[in-house]
Amino acid sequence: MKTRYLRTTDIAKAVGVHANTVRLYEQWGFLPPIPRSPAGYRRYTQEHLAQMQLARLALHGGWPGHAVRVSAAALVRRAASGDLGGALAQAYDHLARVQAERAQAEAAADFLEKWAQGMMPQPTSRPLPIKDVAALLDVSADALRNWERNGLIEVPRDPHNGYRRYGAAEIGRLRVIRMLGRAGYGQMAILRMLLKLDAGHTTALREALDAPDPDESITYTSDQWLSTLAEHEARARQMIAHLEEMIRARRG
Repeated sequence: MKTRYLRTTDIAKAVGVHANTVRLYEQWGFLPPIPRSPAGYRRYTQEHLAQMQLARLALHGGWPGHAVRVSAAALVRRAASGDLGGALAQAYDHLARVQAERAQAEAAADFLEKWAQGMMPQPTSRPLPIKDVAALLDVSADALRNWERNGLIEVPRDPHNGYRRYGAAEIGRLRVIRMLGRAGYGQMAILRMLLKLDAGHTTALREALDAPDPDESITYTSDQWLSTLAEHEARARQMIAHLEEMIRARRG
């Protein structure tokens, strides 16, 4: 049977992108080599279409961190090289990576809720200067100043010399900020949650972390971290299913 070739516009239309995007994916190594007709036109096959669908599934949209993005791109290139079995193995590794990120984010949200309910008491101690707090929390003094500058915390000052003095309440709040930040939550999400907490709302803080306000003109994946990770876990499962279908199609 004569092979029916597809055009660049056919591939683009099938996945809902501009034809230039298809050419870029070819240039970046996300598609297998594309043979040309005697007249120089690209000749795509169903295998190219399936690979383009995998690439869009893996690479379209926001990213929950650099490591997840690199992982997704690597498995797409592996599939484009013809090693579908290796790409499938990488897809399972990719799923595990996203699940680990999600577990860390959930654990940080659990810590937040316990702290807000007073279940994570801080030891009472004399107020500490900024350099001691930075050492205690394993962050830089600049990070502490940045969190204060961006409204995440207010730090009382010594009335005699104006130096910052961090008490148990401030240190507890900083522990939460640090944990949420290291778990991937953005500063806007953390600020949104803290503002609700400061207004007396000690419940639904997890939802506040994940729901941008309407007046937030610019949002990032880290502003909806839990939703982003849940979406990418579902996408990783779809990538596995798609690769399995590509392997079945190759076997005939």
